[in-house]
Amino acid sequence: MASRTTASLVVLALLAAGRAAAQSPAPLRLSFADAVRRAAGTAPVVELAGLRTDEAQARVRQARAALLPSVTASAAWVNRTFNKNSLGINLSFPGAGLPTLIGPFNTYDSRLAVTQTLLDFSSVGRVRAAHAQATGAIAEGGAASEAAAGATALAYLQAARAAAVVGARQADSAIAAELVGLAQAQRAAGVSAVIDVTRARTQLVVAEGALVVARNQRDRAGIDLARALGLDPATPLQLTDTLTAALGAANTPANPDSAVALAVARRPDLAAEAARGDAARRAAAAISAERLPRIGLEADYGGNGPTVPSSIGTGQIAVSVSLPILDGFRREGRAAEQQAVVRESGVRTRDLQQQIAADVAGAFLDLSAAAAQQTIAAERLRLAQDELAQARERFKAGVAGNIEVIDAQASLLRARDTDIDARFAAAAARVNLARAVGLAQTLH
Repeated sequence: MASRTTASLVVLALLAAGRAAAQSPAPLRLSFADAVRRAAGTAPVVELAGLRTDEAQARVRQARAALLPSVTASAAWVNRTFNKNSLGINLSFPGAGLPTLIGPFNTYDSRLAVTQTLLDFSSVGRVRAAHAQATGAIAEGGAASEAAAGATALAYLQAARAAAVVGARQADSAIAAELVGLAQAQRAAGVSAVIDVTRARTQLVVAEGALVVARNQRDRAGIDLARALGLDPATPLQLTDTLTAALGAANTPANPDSAVALAVARRPDLAAEAARGDAARRAAAAISAERLPRIGLEADYGGNGPTVPSSIGTGQIAVSVSLPILDGFRREGRAAEQQAVVRESGVRTRDLQQQIAADVAGAFLDLSAAAAQQTIAAERLRLAQDELAQARERFKAGVAGNIEVIDAQASLLRARDTDIDARFAAAAARVNLARAVGLAQTLH
């Protein structure tokens, strides 16, 4: 009976485990290039930039409305009385005349009115300024895509680095477990002391603790990558790329001067600032154009009468010319404000050009240093592996205690971390160079 109950519990546990596995979503396989493309197209900051572009284009249509016809239909019924004396009407004659109080009487009026601007230089300037602002919004959208692609690329590298650290800690745990077995064998053979076994077990515990920390950091890096992509943080990700020498590459120039020239031509943030400056200049021109005459056409036609059936057609056509003379110098103040905005944009443009040159120069320095560090780290890792192998052989031969093995193991651990850090730094330098040049969306 007990065995049957146990078997039933095992079956239920297996069914529950299978159901849980079926409910858990499959991990999303994600390459580095896929992550960059996804971020550049669908990241939340990119979607928001697209909406801001739509807003700017809608403002162009609003500004253009001042130059297009305006048509209004209206209908009214009025019942009124009025005092003729208040109007200065005095048509009284002996024995005849109008009463002082006239009415009440009805008036019905239905009308179609059209207005059209014939000449308005200020409205034309505002339309041009709105077009420049829309151009700037488009450039800002490109800057948002570049920023999202670069940030996601770095987040992917962080996740790949965390995965590499987990692999290194697993290798450390395997070596520590092997050394525990070796120490126990040496102790059983009577060629080593009990403290050697204790030291080996201590190292195994330390390695297992480091593995727990590394796995936590890997999971946190996965959450950060999911957020950079605009995904649910609970989405499981499976990275298909590792920290290789080709990860984070882009078609960036090898010469710093060529890279700076390309960055000045491609960087969308610089284009956005240029568009903002152009919009400010056009807005200032539109304010100055308010001093010029404005010519407009107005026309209306409709039925008017005391009753609807008796209404007759009436209408008017008018051409108006207006010339602003003085508005309390408010216009001059607005123009001065826009000129200050233009100068401010010029300062930001110059500073951004210098920042671009600094970004490119710094990226090239980091790339050169990372390449040298990677070569040194690879050699250090090879030497640390040789040191551990030699220390293990000496311990097996009984000519040394496992202190040498533990020291060699610690040296290998540091060498592995240095190698991972060097490969990560090289990939990050490639990504930063692509971002500095304006090619983050082409990273692969």
